[in-house]
Amino acid sequence: MQKYEIALYIRLSIEDYKYDSLSIENQSLVLHEFVASMPESENAEVTEYIDNGYSGTNFERPQVQKLLELVRENKIDCIIVKDLSRFGRNSIETGYFIERVFPLFHTRFISVSDDFDTNNFRGDTGGMDVAFKYLINEYYSRDMSLKTKSAKHAKMQRGEYQSKICPYGYRKSDDGRMEPDPEAAAVVQLIYELAASGTSAAEIARELFRRGIPTPGEYKAAHGNHTHDISRTHGIWCSSTVLRILEDERYIGSYVIGKRAVIEVGGSRSRMKDREKWHIIPDHHPAIIDKALFEQVQATQRRFSQPHKVKHDYPLKGIVFCGCCGHALSRTFQKTARYICRHSQADKSLDCYHAAYDAAKLEQGVLLLMKKQLEVTLPVNPDGTIQLKAVVEERSAYEQQMDELLDCKQNLFEQYLMGEITLESYQAQKAIYDERLLLIKSAYAAVVAQAKKKQEELERRSNRQNAAKLLEDADELTTAMVSLLIEKVRVFPNKKIEIEYKVRDIFE
Repeated sequence: MQKYEIALYIRLSIEDYKYDSLSIENQSLVLHEFVASMPESENAEVTEYIDNGYSGTNFERPQVQKLLELVRENKIDCIIVKDLSRFGRNSIETGYFIERVFPLFHTRFISVSDDFDTNNFRGDTGGMDVAFKYLINEYYSRDMSLKTKSAKHAKMQRGEYQSKICPYGYRKSDDGRMEPDPEAAAVVQLIYELAASGTSAAEIARELFRRGIPTPGEYKAAHGNHTHDISRTHGIWCSSTVLRILEDERYIGSYVIGKRAVIEVGGSRSRMKDREKWHIIPDHHPAIIDKALFEQVQATQRRFSQPHKVKHDYPLKGIVFCGCCGHALSRTFQKTARYICRHSQADKSLDCYHAAYDAAKLEQGVLLLMKKQLEVTLPVNPDGTIQLKAVVEERSAYEQQMDELLDCKQNLFEQYLMGEITLESYQAQKAIYDERLLLIKSAYAAVVAQAKKKQEELERRSNRQNAAKLLEDADELTTAMVSLLIEKVRVFPNKKIEIEYKVRDIFE
């Protein structure tokens, strides 16, 4: 007998930690107790999916995405949550999944606290109660976000709020305040002293590497903070890192916060705010750099502003990387445009030390490589075109059968209400209709999956044909061509070129 797959979905956001009833343990206990009371539990395979620390305002959560993917693969029979808000607080998206997606893949959805079970609302939306709960959950989330933001801003203005992350050179003291980290603070002081003596940021970066001083990311990783990817660093400092340290007012004891604002509730994208809207609290914590030295460094740092500068657009802008160290190559603006690896300039032992590539030759080489790789894959479609007509007709036939069965169930129910048939006759005939409907839905889902697969194949072939047409008569690489086809280009010192395509199977 096939197992009845039950998925228990648990979500806990940062704001929910203050409520014991919403803890992961309590949610799990409630859900397992409910499963034990279900008739299907004897033949059930129960799996937990937990998103810890994620907001319910969107569905960009790892475990809920995994769960939805299993639903699309028809591997989940039932999803159970403690309440509707655990699944999502966005009324439109939550309603879409519960009312449209889950019924399509005949996946049952149960909310324990809301006494909601989609098996009790076949062909219905759950009524006004469920609709109002969707809206209440969404507005609760928005209201909570505004209240939290207001409280945070009030703390910022009083100088009480402090981020969990300390800038390089500082660490958290026992009372949670910022205090100088002696080892890292000495490096910050060295950087300022070198800058005050007229040393440029690039020269400072090379000097720090020569002395074997770990980069900020490497230093934090050595002390247990692994939030930064240091796999490509190799102890080499970037000029941009040095410049950020030289411009940071926190090193003179002023705390700067609120520089960025989140664009939308529940989102992660943010934008920089105007300086007058920042919260700057002087004498907030012990200073590492004397204010006079800080101002001296600011005066010596040359900053260029070119408001009327014409921005040039280059085909490979932002997508050319060094094949040795993995860092992005910089385009130099000289008589002959070149791509160079600035990261390796401090380390003579790297194979890409002083590596430089002629920009025009590189662009021409990328174009030639794409043409040669596409030639190998042609002809595109040797055995005729894919026909979707039969699949469309089959889908229409199944949809018509489902509509007819639903009409039959409606008529049967009306006969029972009018007293024309007994309850036993109604239940027996309804069970037959439900069984036939389930079989047709399963066949329909298979046809939909087949149609999707054929549509993807059509798109793949169409993309290949478009690529062939685009490349066939091209004499030079264009931005439109790169934007359509290329994800990344890797260049090696031996002039070898590797291209990572956006649609990989076009060239396979």
